[in-house]
Amino acid sequence: MKKENVIVDRSFEFALKIIELYKILQKENEFIISKQLLRSGTSIGANVQEATAGFSKKDFTHKMSIASKEARETRYWLQLLNKSNLTNTDVDVHLKEVEHLISILTKIVKTAQQNLK
Repeated sequence: MKKENVIVDRSFEFALKIIELYKILQKENEFIISKQLLRSGTSIGANVQEATAGFSKKDFTHKMSIASKEARETRYWLQLLNKSNLTNTDVDVHLKEVEHLISILTKIVKTAQQNLK
């Protein structure tokens, strides 16, 4: 049986939700922020996947740090969508989930950095 990895699973599920949101935004003719959001939102999970295959503790920490930065960028794009009049689509669920991802990733990075010392 495969061991559950919360950040791997949540970042993958979040990427799927971001892809769905991207499709909605494209139908609403929002092409600029939607593309940025798609890139950063799916990059979180990609970097988490790379981290889990890291060659060293330092490599793991670096990749998780990048995932954390991508999550923060994603939050920025979601906040812009939320506050602008570019879409009528509610992104609150996405904002809440990215906050959870940022929290988890921050803890992982801090712990990993302490373990490097």
